[in-house]
Amino acid sequence: MCLMNSMNQQVVLGNEAIGRGLIEAGVAVMTSYPGTPSSEILPTVIEWKKKLGLDTYVEWSVNEKVALEVALAASWAGKRAAVAMKQVGLNVASDPLLSAAYTGVVGGFVVIVCDDPGPYSSQTEQDTRLFAIFAKVPVFDPSTPREAKEMVKQAFALSEKYRIPVILRSAMRVSHARQNIPLDDIETTPRRAQFKKDPQRWAATPRYRLLLHRELNDKLQKIETEFETSPLNAPTLPHSHTQHPLGIIASGVPYTTTRELLDEFGVEVPVLKIGTVYPLPRRRVQDFVARCERVIVVEEPDAAIELQIADRRNVLGRFDGTIPNAGELSPEVLYSVFARLLSEAKLIDAAPAALDPVWGEALKSIPLPVRPPRLCPGCAHRSAFYSIRRTFPGAFFASDIGCYTLGTNLRAVDTCLDMGAAITVATGLYHAYRQDGKSQPIVATIGDSTFIHSGVTGLINAVHSGARFILVILDNETTAMTGFQPTADQARLADGGQGRRVAIPELVRACGVKFLEVADPYYQDAFQGLLKRAAEFTQADEGGMAVVIAKRPCVLNDRSPIDAHPIKVEVADECDGCKYCLVAFECPALVMNSATNKVEIDRRTCVDCGQCIEVCYKGFIVESKPVTISELAEKVGLDQGRVL
Repeated sequence: MCLMNSMNQQVVLGNEAIGRGLIEAGVAVMTSYPGTPSSEILPTVIEWKKKLGLDTYVEWSVNEKVALEVALAASWAGKRAAVAMKQVGLNVASDPLLSAAYTGVVGGFVVIVCDDPGPYSSQTEQDTRLFAIFAKVPVFDPSTPREAKEMVKQAFALSEKYRIPVILRSAMRVSHARQNIPLDDIETTPRRAQFKKDPQRWAATPRYRLLLHRELNDKLQKIETEFETSPLNAPTLPHSHTQHPLGIIASGVPYTTTRELLDEFGVEVPVLKIGTVYPLPRRRVQDFVARCERVIVVEEPDAAIELQIADRRNVLGRFDGTIPNAGELSPEVLYSVFARLLSEAKLIDAAPAALDPVWGEALKSIPLPVRPPRLCPGCAHRSAFYSIRRTFPGAFFASDIGCYTLGTNLRAVDTCLDMGAAITVATGLYHAYRQDGKSQPIVATIGDSTFIHSGVTGLINAVHSGARFILVILDNETTAMTGFQPTADQARLADGGQGRRVAIPELVRACGVKFLEVADPYYQDAFQGLLKRAAEFTQADEGGMAVVIAKRPCVLNDRSPIDAHPIKVEVADECDGCKYCLVAFECPALVMNSATNKVEIDRRTCVDCGQCIEVCYKGFIVESKPVTISELAEKVGLDQGRVL
């Protein structure tokens, strides 16, 4: 049964296209953990769920492993289910994914992973397609938002046909591109939950895992045979020559860039588009390679297709250095590669080595200020970091993944590895120095969402192992970096419904922590006093781990505390331009006027938090006083009576 749509098309983000594809495919359970560039997928599912009155279960899970397992269980019960995450989130979910490939699924199960070639907002630019090869899970690689939407439905069909998880791998330029997509019918065929007990599959012991592995290999062989004739892997041969001087194999976003650049060069070159990178349709690829004197493989961010080509004697790509081995394959990067290869193949005359730099020179001529990434004006994390740095100038600062990683600018972040590592790295540093009989001050910082994601186990380990350092949980009451998604510390659920709050203080106490206090970092003197007491506890004979929760709402998500008590500031004429406030506090609303050599307040960005008053130790940043009638009259050159 299908639900018809009155609207025909919409222009949407790639992630929104994926979300719409999930709805059209009849997804029953959708889970995710927010992470750029994947965060818009689940909200889109929620939007369509509400518009169409669908009974779709959605969940912002506490981490990617949890998200995958919840959706997988729904699939085992026969429901169509999906999970979305960014590429490094797949690392967290890797354990259940590899097992799921063996056990298989019942209802269609699609794992949507959004890669970040560049990387622009990630720790790595790892290639999910290589992960799919490692996990033995089929992977689709869309090149446009519209194709991503259609591949969602094909991924569900493939998953159910072979009872196997399927990865849909989007990339940042697909996820955040815009394109018009058709709004097709909604699949509403009822699928009742019917979990059938089968311990040899769902609870397989190692002996049966071996049998399941062989079964998985047979599935992949059949899927590869199916992919040989799939229109997702379509060669374009411009003429009937049996031998071409140059051919191109491309997938994902680089395929779209390749087509655009070939049009710009005005040449026709055989192109094999690969939409199903694993299992690779090897016979089709081998036939294409055999018909070309040289073939270049264009893919990002790594060599997933090239790796699977058995005979690479005439194949160019990342392995021989023709394609750069890191970074995004932007049009500028591929232009220089194609210009050389097309010229060598005598398909074009000599071309410029790079794209026309006019636009680049034009940008350089515009006097744009250099603005490195910084914490927002009024951000409570800035106040917390300032107090931490001022209280412990010689400490080691372990931190974590989130907008607060920008504490590096405030010299209060020394390490940032992965989600939850602030606590475990601090534990390792403590024990390393303890072995040498040294007492080294250590302060770890972690966000509220990240603490729930993967900090709890690290804190349990720190308490159990006898580590002693200060942990500051930066609680801004939301997942700020990825779009203000609710955390488990709030009662609000993904779709706006009411859940049950899992309070962070209770989690901390349950981990065995004896020193726990909650404070507002805006009150800097009191906060610094609290940090000193926490340090004393870590050094006391009966002490241990000390946890301070720096709690204040993200000013972008909830500025009501500031609006309730705004503090407008100004810089006194006595400012001598020492720049201490600019360096030590680094608020975007504090700017240097090079003409006067004085600091000024940028009223366009200042949020009236008043935090910078405490930072200027010379007392030159002060609270603004209301202008009196006499002062106003003096400024405009009138007597007070005429003003009245």
